[in-house]
Amino acid sequence: MTNPQTTNAPTDPDNQMTGAAIVLQALKDNGVEHIFGYPGGAVLPIYDEIFQQDDIQHILVRHEQGAGHMAEGYARSTGKVGVMLVTSGPGATNAVTPLQDALMDSIPLVCLSGQVPTSLIGSDAFQECDTVGITRPCTKHNWLVKDVNDLARIIHEAFRVASSGRPGPVVVDIPKDVQFATGTYTPPSASETAKTYHPKARNNGDAIAQAVELMRHAKRPVIYSGGGVVNSGPEASQLLRELVEQSNFPITSTLMGLGSYPASGANWLGMLGMHGTYEANMAMHDCDVMVCIGARFDDRITGRLNAFSPNSKKIHIDIDPSSINKTVHVDIPIIGDVGTVLEDMVRLWRAGSKSVDKTAINPWWDSIREWRARKSLSYKSNNDVIMPQYAIQRLYELTKHRDTYITTEVGQHQMWAAQFYGFEQPNRWMTSGGLGTMGYGFPAAIGVQVAHPESLVIDIAGDASIQMCIQEMACAVQYNLPVKIFILNNQYMGMVRQWQQLLHGNRLSNSYTEAMPDFVKLAEAYGGMGIRCEKPGDLDEAITRMIDTPVPVIFDCRVANLTNCFPMIPSGKAHNEMLLPDEATDDAVANAIDAKGRQLV
Repeated sequence: MTNPQTTNAPTDPDNQMTGAAIVLQALKDNGVEHIFGYPGGAVLPIYDEIFQQDDIQHILVRHEQGAGHMAEGYARSTGKVGVMLVTSGPGATNAVTPLQDALMDSIPLVCLSGQVPTSLIGSDAFQECDTVGITRPCTKHNWLVKDVNDLARIIHEAFRVASSGRPGPVVVDIPKDVQFATGTYTPPSASETAKTYHPKARNNGDAIAQAVELMRHAKRPVIYSGGGVVNSGPEASQLLRELVEQSNFPITSTLMGLGSYPASGANWLGMLGMHGTYEANMAMHDCDVMVCIGARFDDRITGRLNAFSPNSKKIHIDIDPSSINKTVHVDIPIIGDVGTVLEDMVRLWRAGSKSVDKTAINPWWDSIREWRARKSLSYKSNNDVIMPQYAIQRLYELTKHRDTYITTEVGQHQMWAAQFYGFEQPNRWMTSGGLGTMGYGFPAAIGVQVAHPESLVIDIAGDASIQMCIQEMACAVQYNLPVKIFILNNQYMGMVRQWQQLLHGNRLSNSYTEAMPDFVKLAEAYGGMGIRCEKPGDLDEAITRMIDTPVPVIFDCRVANLTNCFPMIPSGKAHNEMLLPDEATDDAVANAIDAKGRQLV
């Protein structure tokens, strides 16, 4: 985030201003250049101040959920704090989904919400709700500002809390009378900061030294990286790459950690977890030392807990103390910022590198090569119908040399994007990991495009997910943001249908969409461009046309309807009980059901 600018001292008469003006000044002094919002009665004083300045650009969304996801995409792609502005009542409640999404994926977000005047709070006034109460479970912290003289300090503190420690969302709820009132503006340099929130950035060296010593004697090691590496900044990703190079350890990643180590790297195993690669999951199952860096042992990663990496010593690096031993007991916990811990770890490893026998893990690499030979991401090609995996592969090949950012919605297309689109750098991949929010990808892509106007930004979508926030096409067109929506259109809620087929006797309850819009006409109705492609032979030309079109594009890529996403760890199974593409027979699927015939979810 841009360093706060120094403003006049608080005693200066010029520091007397309205609450609404304080909001704008505080945003400027915290380095904000863009905010995403939707006006309403309870925030009109703030919008009046927005109208009278040019330093901050306001992006008018079509739904408050879109504002939150745009702010998330903006934050994830830049490392800055994303900012959203909503009105009271339904404006605030519509922000709950992106707030919870940001909380689960550790995205720094400041939500400014309007509130009814303080004299009306608790009276069931028009568009009143208990915003602080509603958002308490889905934010790191929230504030109700009752005194205009506290407003600047609280906004400065909100930015600090959102961006420090484990990043996350915060809410500042501002009653309308506080916005009208006149008070003193306190600049960030003179503002008191809370004394109760001081996240630990660097651990003492004993735990790190123990971890490095354990790693030196590993015979079957694996590095398991997560979104915390990305959140820590580009230096952390570079340090991670140095550690892999120095140690020659294999490395895998969660969905949120993709790009922190390059997909083209020799030590890359691919993503792990429910739809991860065979080699990544088998390495996690059979390893003797696991180094978990900035990940939280999510259930989609671990599979059945009592069978998760049963014979390994576990090292866990995380800035959030509450994540340590919450799900999986670890042997060496290291609480601290990933970047600073990796810096110490690389330094210690280099100091003792001459005593390391790098050939000791050669048999381990032999096993990994055997697992790779299973080609777990293989699929049957088809000359008549576009396979969804092929569509992602061609999209990757045609965009990998460009300055490209990828977002996704949630479902099968999300997993295929993670499997087949290779990410070489961090902050290029924006997706909803923890909450799994359908509708995330398109507004997130708009936020990315606002932050990187000259870059190519593509939302890989499904035909069901894209309709959740499709109204933001109007926003993209209004601001000339040439976002590309690449829809893998299979006419189904694909992941729902896959689970129904595999675990519910193929009873496809409400997972087929019978009233599908014409996406080409829909794009044109909004003022964008629509492209449809149905044949593999036409795909490259159509993708190139999409890339070269300087306006928002909806690309309707008609893919095979009933393709399933493999590999797959059935719910309740261990990493070494994966279903691979060539093993997904009825008998194999039956093994995903327990002896009593119940679905394991």
